[in-house]
Amino acid sequence: MTSMRLHIQRWLGTWLGIGLALASCAIAGNLGAQQPTSATAPVTIHGQTLFFVQGVLSFTAQARAAAISQRLQDLSEDVTAKPEALAIADGESSTDIVAGDLVLMSITEPDAKTANRSRQELATDYKQRIANALLTLRQEYSVKSLVLGGIYALAATLSLALILAALRFLFRKLYAKLDEGRTNAIPSLRIQKFELLPADRIANFAIGLARLLSLAITLVLLYAYLSLVLGFFPWTRGYAQLLLSYVLAPLKMVGQTLLDYLPNVFFILVIAAVAYYAIKLTRVIFDEIGKETITIGGFHHDWAAPTFKIVRFLILVLAVIVVFPYLPGAKSPAFQGVSIFIGVLFSLGSTSAIANIVAGIILTYMRAFKLGDRVQIADTVGDVIEVSLLVTRVRTIKNVEITIANSMVLGSHIINFSTSASQQGLILHTEVTIGYDAPWRQVHQLLIDAAEATQNILTEPHPFILQTALDDFYVHYELNAYTNQPSRMAVTYSELHKNIQDKFNEAGVEIMSPHYATVRDGNRIAIPDNYVGKDYVTPSFRVGLGEIGNIISKITKS
Repeated sequence: MTSMRLHIQRWLGTWLGIGLALASCAIAGNLGAQQPTSATAPVTIHGQTLFFVQGVLSFTAQARAAAISQRLQDLSEDVTAKPEALAIADGESSTDIVAGDLVLMSITEPDAKTANRSRQELATDYKQRIANALLTLRQEYSVKSLVLGGIYALAATLSLALILAALRFLFRKLYAKLDEGRTNAIPSLRIQKFELLPADRIANFAIGLARLLSLAITLVLLYAYLSLVLGFFPWTRGYAQLLLSYVLAPLKMVGQTLLDYLPNVFFILVIAAVAYYAIKLTRVIFDEIGKETITIGGFHHDWAAPTFKIVRFLILVLAVIVVFPYLPGAKSPAFQGVSIFIGVLFSLGSTSAIANIVAGIILTYMRAFKLGDRVQIADTVGDVIEVSLLVTRVRTIKNVEITIANSMVLGSHIINFSTSASQQGLILHTEVTIGYDAPWRQVHQLLIDAAEATQNILTEPHPFILQTALDDFYVHYELNAYTNQPSRMAVTYSELHKNIQDKFNEAGVEIMSPHYATVRDGNRIAIPDNYVGKDYVTPSFRVGLGEIGNIISKITKS
């Protein structure tokens, strides 16, 4: 009766308590004050540990414990043996615990010294434990105990049936509610207008999750029921303890592992906190450098943002290196093998990526360009819209985004049209060829007038003309004009060319380039109609007859 009550209390403590802590306390209470060591072995009777013994001379601890356990097993099966008949026989070199003529065990001086007690005190303690265990076994195998075990088992079975029926009823109600809610109660999962998960799928997932929960609860109840019922009968109590050990052993191991790992957790938290606040401090410093409230000689303010990213990366890498040895399983061969494998893959597969990162860092500190600059990289002309460690993105004047790897950018020539545009002005230049019959001073003035009439062209510095070549049929004139709007180069060039045409046409100066051949007599001037005067008449062809013409002219006059 007492044993069965203890079993029920232990079972309830295991399944309804915190678990690992209560189980550890129960095990510690069962083992008593004596704790096992590597040089001791347990003495058991029907799976219950009574105490631990050590080896004697050539008799190992395991062999000695097995022999004592076998004698106790035989004694427990003897229905004529009475627990109160156990006695202590004190000898010259040992103290024996006897049952009639049978010596159950001998306690030696080394045993007493290890327990820090006298032989008589230790023998009395062991005798009492053996007597209590035998008495408990007698009670467990009594008819009253077996009948109560059957009643308790029946009550546990009925309770399990009622609980399972209640669970089945409740989960059926839950399934019905979820099935009804798929049309109106359960909303679809959306990202703006995109339906990520429809309500029907969410309802099916919720029902499946509920079924899984129901199965898990049922399995836990069945496991608890088996461990409880098997413990009601002495023949199956060992199996009940075995079932409980399947739960307690992993929980104890996990709990002990977590407890042992706590110092590492605190160390990792400290390193993480230091890295976090170091990054915050670094961000504040570089933000102020970017705002030019803090100035460092030779360090440009536009280096602040990329330098902060590099420093932040280095801080994180340093933190990971320091924390790595304290991660769970970091020293295991499997973890180290996986780390080496990942490192090799990263080394082999990231060659181009590393080259781009290095090129990105070099480009940052070269200050070849910045966001918004109009640049030409190889054959690509456009505005820089993004600069990262890996790539540079350029939007062309046709509104096309081009992504260029930083290693390719570093290996190409870079033309930046915006660097000096705001302070000194960008010089736009275009060439025109005019015949030798047009005065060069007039051509210069017409080109300057065309430049001054163009939007985005600066009046100061003043546009200027260069005569770059004197060819066989015409002169090369180069117009140079300043602008501070490099992003509007294409539009400015187009308007400048239109104004050149207008100014020359208004002045009646023909643009005879690049090649223009004509016979002037009988050919119309090469100027648009709206620039030709109303009194203009296309010249006719003049034919000379030489001497015959002179004779005819004389005859006509006479």
